[in-house]
Amino acid sequence: MVEMVQGGTRGAIRRAIVIGNGFAGAENQSIGLVRALGLSDRHSLYRVTRPRGGINRWLPWLPLSLHKKADYVISGIRGRNKDSLGLSSGVVEADAKQIANMARQTFAKDGPLLVVASGRDTIPVASAIKRLAPENVFLVQIQHPRSHLNRFDLVIAPRHDYYPLTPHAQKQIPWFLRRWITPREPPGKNVVLTIGALHQADSAALRSAASSWHAELAPLPKPLLVVNIGGPSGSCSYGVDLAKQLAAMLQNVLWSCGSVRISFSRRTPEKVSKLLIREFSNNPKVYIWDGEGRNPHLAHLALADAFVITADSVSMLSEACSTSKPVYVIGAERCTWKFADFQNRLEERGVVRPFTGKEDMSMCWSYVPLNDTAEAASQVNKVLAERGWSILA
Repeated sequence: MVEMVQGGTRGAIRRAIVIGNGFAGAENQSIGLVRALGLSDRHSLYRVTRPRGGINRWLPWLPLSLHKKADYVISGIRGRNKDSLGLSSGVVEADAKQIANMARQTFAKDGPLLVVASGRDTIPVASAIKRLAPENVFLVQIQHPRSHLNRFDLVIAPRHDYYPLTPHAQKQIPWFLRRWITPREPPGKNVVLTIGALHQADSAALRSAASSWHAELAPLPKPLLVVNIGGPSGSCSYGVDLAKQLAAMLQNVLWSCGSVRISFSRRTPEKVSKLLIREFSNNPKVYIWDGEGRNPHLAHLALADAFVITADSVSMLSEACSTSKPVYVIGAERCTWKFADFQNRLEERGVVRPFTGKEDMSMCWSYVPLNDTAEAASQVNKVLAERGWSILA
């Protein structure tokens, strides 16, 4: 029998803490999971942050603690740069001892504390919280921590994080780098594997966005094609060449579109966005969001009839592939390593198709949508139940 304490059960989780790293792609995964668990209005966000500006742009490969020490030494010599001093968003810096103490002190009243973290820099802080308050905290780490998985109650990682363990990948890794690149363990019982990234674009969020943007987007001629442009990375490299290819392909399919809306991410190179703006800014069918005002991203997911998305963005592809609407990818052939593995998995499941510029955008095709966030939340609830804990509705 679960013990009753001050009007509630000792094993009832009433609140969550998200440990972020300042990157939307990572933090959205944690918040998406918290939302799927019914704690969207009962969570607090803390962050671990790296020093910024100056020479710090060359030091992200260092462990966070060493990076901060290096910045302290360099700043002492050169004079501290105010741009490197901390958070500009007002979010509190994550302190493992403080959070662990809070979890212990409030356990009798509020039950266990759910801690959800995502990203390499959050691992030391999140695992320290668990180590300091093992009986009071349930820790979920999103994205593969590579080693010592027993530090976490649950690890949620995309399947392509295990691509480095495949024989094909091992041949591509110099032996002296393998321990830094390859997960140290195969999936264990506390590892949940997903196809893509977790996100916040659930049905409730999309309904709300559709309602909020109805007056602006609903009257647009159909079909509505949404084009999402990310930015190149080391494993998905491209530039103006891909932008030119995309522009030509879009011109070829415009005849079958009622409307087209193009959005850029914060990672989109200026030369890419400028080329597409120059190509389409005078076309009455095409609207380009310039980053000003309300972000239409969720409304685009809710109201689009089809998507074209650059291959570099796991998060944008994961969101679009959860809608069951046609998703076309451009640039997948430029991806390497585990990002190529991700693209292959999407194609094998039939949730994406390569964008060729020969499509009729009025033609629909269907697939079983990705449901990674809800499935991950179900696994969290299952493991909590095995411990005798649960999320308080």
